[in-house]
Amino acid sequence: MRRRGNKRNINKSNKLNSLKNLNNKITIITISSIFLALIIFSVIFSLINMGNEKIINGVKAEKNDISNMTRIEAKEKLEEWYNDVVKQDITLYYEDLEETINMEELELKTNIDNVIEQALKIGRSSNIVKDNYDILFTMLFGKKFNIAITYNEEKLDKKIEEINGKLPGAVVETSYYIENEELIIKKGTDGVTIEKEKLKELINKAIKNSEKEVQIPVKQTQIEEIDIEKIHNEIYKEAQDAYITQEPTEVHAHINGVDFAITIDEAKNILKEEKEEYVIPLKITPANKTLEDLGKEAFPNKLAEFTTRYDASNKNRSINLGLASDKVNGTIVLPGETFSYNKIVGERTIAKGYKEAAVYSGGKVVQGIGGGICQLSSTLYNAVLYANLEITSRTNHRFLTSYVQEGRDATVSWGTIDFCFKNTRKYPIKIQSSVQNGIVRIGIYGIEEENEYEVEIQTTVLETIPYKINYIDDKTLDEGTEIIEQYGSNGAKSETYNILKQNGAIISKTLLSTDTYSSLERLIRRGTKKVVKTNVDTQETSAQVTNIIETE
Repeated sequence: MRRRGNKRNINKSNKLNSLKNLNNKITIITISSIFLALIIFSVIFSLINMGNEKIINGVKAEKNDISNMTRIEAKEKLEEWYNDVVKQDITLYYEDLEETINMEELELKTNIDNVIEQALKIGRSSNIVKDNYDILFTMLFGKKFNIAITYNEEKLDKKIEEINGKLPGAVVETSYYIENEELIIKKGTDGVTIEKEKLKELINKAIKNSEKEVQIPVKQTQIEEIDIEKIHNEIYKEAQDAYITQEPTEVHAHINGVDFAITIDEAKNILKEEKEEYVIPLKITPANKTLEDLGKEAFPNKLAEFTTRYDASNKNRSINLGLASDKVNGTIVLPGETFSYNKIVGERTIAKGYKEAAVYSGGKVVQGIGGGICQLSSTLYNAVLYANLEITSRTNHRFLTSYVQEGRDATVSWGTIDFCFKNTRKYPIKIQSSVQNGIVRIGIYGIEEENEYEVEIQTTVLETIPYKINYIDDKTLDEGTEIIEQYGSNGAKSETYNILKQNGAIISKTLLSTDTYSSLERLIRRGTKKVVKTNVDTQETSAQVTNIIETE
C-alpha cells in the first residue's frame, strides 16, 4: 500500500514538472517574439527616420516650434523671430529721461545655425537603440534649445556712459582745466550714477524675453577726494621746441613747460578750504619755437571743413558762440592725443562773459548760462568726421537741433557730457574756428597722408515721433483764449553711417550712431476765466473766444 502511494506522488510530480517546462518554453517564445518584433519595429522605425530630412516632432528653439521643418524652413522661421523680436529697440527710462538702445548698433549675434544643426542630429546617430529612444522621448516629452545671443559689450558700455551723463541729478565728477597761468579745479557734486552691471543684466533679460522697456537702476554716488598729486603728474611737462624732419616727414610738436608755481603741500592746504572752485598758480615755460612758428610747413593742407548757420541777431547766443570759438581756435592735437571740448573751452560762467540763452532742460526750452555753444561742438563734430578722426565720446541732444540734421549733433554739458576725439593721423592737426556774420566755421589742417579717403556721412530717419499738445489752464485768461507758450517739435529715430571712398569706390561703410530724439511738447495756456456776455458786446466777445495768441 505504501509503494502504490509513492508511485502516484511521483507521477503527479512528473506531470507538474512537464507543465512547468511547457510554461517556461511558452514564456521564452513569447518574450523572444516580442523582442524580435521590437527589433523589427525598431529597424523599420529607424529606416523611416533615416530617410526623413526634417527635424522630428517635439523640437522647439526658445518659443518657436520647428518640428517637421527642413534646415532652410527652420532658419527662415528663427531669423524672422530674431528680426521681429530680438533685434527690436529697447527703451531705457529713469524719471523723465528716455533713451533707446538700438540692437543693430550693438552688433548682435546668435547661434541659430548651431541650434538647427543640433536639432537635426536628434535620432540620426549610428546607434539604432539610442536613436529610437531619443526620437520617442522627444515626441513624448519635447526638446527645447536655447538660442544664445551675444553683443559688443564695449559698445554697450559706451552707450551706458553716454546715458549716465544725461541722468536727472547725475553725479558731477571733479574736473580741471588750465586758464592762462592758472589751474582751475572744479569740485564735483554727489549724485546718481547708473548701476552698470545690473543694467546690463536687465538688458540681457529684456533681449531674451522680448521686453521693450527697462527701468534704469541707479545708485547714490559720492565724489572722490581731489588727488592733487595725480593732477600734478598729469599736467607736468618739460619745455620742448617744435621742429620738422624730412624723409620721411615727421612733425615734432613744441611743448610748453608746465609746473605748479607752489609746492604740493601748499596746494594741499588750498584744497582744505570748503569751496566749489580752487585755483592753483602755475609756472609756464614757453617753448622757444612753436608749431605756429613753423607756419604752413606744419599744417599745409585743409583736411576738412564744416559750417553751420546761426541767428546773428540773437546777441547772447552769438557772444557765447564767439567765446567758445576763441578757446577752440588754434588748438593743436598731436598724434595719439585726445581732444576734450570741456577741457579746452572750460566752464561756462558769467564771470567769463557767457550770457543766458536758450537751452533744453527738463523737456522745455529755458534760459541757461552758455546757451548755444553746443552748436560749436556739433560743427566741430562734423569737421572731425570729415577729417576721418576717431570719435571717442559723443552724445546726441535730447531734442532735434535747427543747425544740423539728425545724427549729426554733439551736445556738451560741463561736468557730465563731453565731446572728445582722438587724432589717429600720423601728423599733428590744427583746428581753426571762427564765428562771424551768422556762420560758424571750423577747419581741420595738417599734412595729407599717402592713403587719404573721401568721407561721406549718410543719415537715414527711421521714424518720426509726433509732438504732443499739453494744455495748461490759466484763470487769468478769458475763457476760449489760448496762448502758445512753447512751440512743439517732432522727435525722430535715425541711423548715421560713415562711408569711406577711394576713386569713387566704397571702401567701407560703418555705423556711427543710432540716435533717438524726443518730441518737444507744445505748451498752450488756456483761459478759464468766465466772460460776461451782454447784448452790447456779444459780437466782440464771440470773436474773442476764438482768439489764439502766439508767443515765442
